[in-house]
Amino acid sequence: MTSDTKKRILWWGRHGNYGPNYPRNRTIIKCLKNLGHEIIEYQPRLSKLAGLEASFHSFDNIDLVWVPCFRQRDLSSASRWAKKRNVPVVFDPLISAYDKRVHEKKKFPADSSRAKRLLRWEQGLFAKADIVIADTSSHKQYFIDQLGCTESKVIVIPVSAEEELFYPKETPKNDRPEVLFFGTFIGLQGPIYIAESIKHYNGSPFTLTFLGDGPERKQCEAICQDINNPNVNIRFEDWIPFHDLPDRIRQSDICLGVFGTGEKSFRVIPNKVYQALACGKPVITMYGGAYPEFDAQSNHEIYFCQAGNPESIAHRIKDVIEDERTAATKTSIYKKHFSNELVTQTLQAILISS
Repeated sequence: MTSDTKKRILWWGRHGNYGPNYPRNRTIIKCLKNLGHEIIEYQPRLSKLAGLEASFHSFDNIDLVWVPCFRQRDLSSASRWAKKRNVPVVFDPLISAYDKRVHEKKKFPADSSRAKRLLRWEQGLFAKADIVIADTSSHKQYFIDQLGCTESKVIVIPVSAEEELFYPKETPKNDRPEVLFFGTFIGLQGPIYIAESIKHYNGSPFTLTFLGDGPERKQCEAICQDINNPNVNIRFEDWIPFHDLPDRIRQSDICLGVFGTGEKSFRVIPNKVYQALACGKPVITMYGGAYPEFDAQSNHEIYFCQAGNPESIAHRIKDVIEDERTAATKTSIYKKHFSNELVTQTLQAILISS
């Protein structure tokens, strides 16, 4: 698919822990290039001086500036540079800095002066963008209600998955069904609730694998060591290279999403859910408003349970393991709601209107 008008897009964002190689950014760039647009990557050395540094580059005939995930600190300089040239700015934050620090990490209370300053700062930033991208409808509403965005300028584009890596493929059947959690062991993901679910499980035997590392892994290991459930074989595995992750997902039978109780947990659909669905694996995750409505009769791809509730997780694992309809590979929900094709179509509509 190509667009009717090729555009030159200045991708304005520094390298860092979440740079151009972050999966969301790679997917957006790939879809833009598939539409025939040219991406000029610009990673300024200092965000505050990025406009000055840009003057030393030959950024000619730029049609649009794209500020990618987590780059709130780059938005001011990018918008100043773009405004002088009458170029629209698209901001794809993925998260709110205020939401992360106040609600997720709880660094300071919402009614504190620091929180209020942070909120005003971020509200001012979001106002500088011509279009703000939200990854879910829940995040869109948060940007409107909390950060003061006008509804018309917030567009939802799902995170999706890198489909050249994450796709269905037949693998040998496991002797015992394997339920796979992979992640960074942070509170938002709720790995402790998964570990505690073992003592509530009374269904068919299965293997529970924890893959990854993070602040709550040791606590999960300690919980699992204290629980003796003969129907659950528990394994902990260390991180593997990203390019090996798709095959590891395909080797499993069921994947686990997130189960945290924080406000942010209810607004997100994490990378792991998109990746597992794209591989055709059923996913068990907490119910949140971020998910589109599904036909309960035909849905055998996403199974919901209560956030922060180990017993609910255990019951849902039992239901899915004993539901023979989950054995077949299915990607209809992914294709309908989360695919690269949908991302590309939405990007095309944005660029036509910009």
